[in-house]
Amino acid sequence: MRHSPSAVTGKVVLITGASSGIGEATARYLASLGHKVVLGARRTDRTDAIAAEIVWDCGEALALALDVTDLTSMQSFAAAAKKHFGRIDVLVNNAGAMPLAVKVDEWEQMTDVNLRGVRHGIAAVLPQMMAQRSGHIINVASAAAQRVDAQAAVCCANKRAVRALSEELRQDSRDLRVTVVSPGLPRTDISDPTGDPQQKAAAGGSPERLSISASTIAEAIGYAIAQPAGIDVNELVIRPIRQLA
Repeated sequence: MRHSPSAVTGKVVLITGASSGIGEATARYLASLGHKVVLGARRTDRTDAIAAEIVWDCGEALALALDVTDLTSMQSFAAAAKKHFGRIDVLVNNAGAMPLAVKVDEWEQMTDVNLRGVRHGIAAVLPQMMAQRSGHIINVASAAAQRVDAQAAVCCANKRAVRALSEELRQDSRDLRVTVVSPGLPRTDISDPTGDPQQKAAAGGSPERLSISASTIAEAIGYAIAQPAGIDVNELVIRPIRQLA
């Protein structure tokens, strides 16, 4: 067991898309800092295993089934987290999809996960955060929100919408902290789930050379959470040095 329990009372952090990649890395990293993490994803076999490892490692974790495209599922996820830990301090809206295709059904799936899923997460936790007059919503967008790439216009549009939604939410409340984390190409299964040459070409031909680790992004999320209550890190854009755009 690598970590001992933190002497500081941790925050209750809900993480969507926690079965792999950035979500998994964030859950493990925040738990190592003493936060209580709630892992949500459709692949419950994965989240159950990750949560069990966190608990074995002296952390506090709960794994729950979650489909971010379903508002009722998201509301049930938030309610179960609150029932188990007593409050909700942070939501990390991380679940994402990145198919590089021009099929309408795949566009719809991307929008359902990347944009509607974020809205569902906000809607599910906002009443509790407003009632307790504190909370932190972290929306994982993408460096794609800063530009438009060939064959990725829908993805870029969704990520820009997440930035706009986050800024509107930040301006609407003096009680909430809102952070957008926009990573460059992450070294996860979402960036190249099938080894598709089209995916590799869109990434500049060498995902290994241009990507950043999920743990690096997790540490950035941890940095935003660790700021004093009166400080809000509004946006973090994290790219590999070799990524020019």
